[in-house]
Amino acid sequence: MGSFSEYFDGAMHTAVYEEMEEDEGWFGTIPGFDGLWASGPSEEDCGRELRSTLEDWVLFSLQRQMAVPTVNGIELNLQPSEAA
Repeated sequence: MGSFSEYFDGAMHTAVYEEMEEDEGWFGTIPGFDGLWASGPSEEDCGRELRSTLEDWVLFSLQRQMAVPTVNGIELNLQPSEAA
């Protein structure tokens, strides 16, 4: 099993960024993480915000025993025997 840092780094490696129209900044998403997005005035700022949002999203999901995607073979979801 990999570390949380490896999980987050791996997810961020797949991030997709788009520059919005009319100098509105940048928008970023991570494929497979439905509903997860961030924005910022620069691509770098957007990336930092996306990383923070990813960390919060994963922790929120795990606390509620909601499944999160596997990243680079790293599985954070509890198996039924581990949840007991």
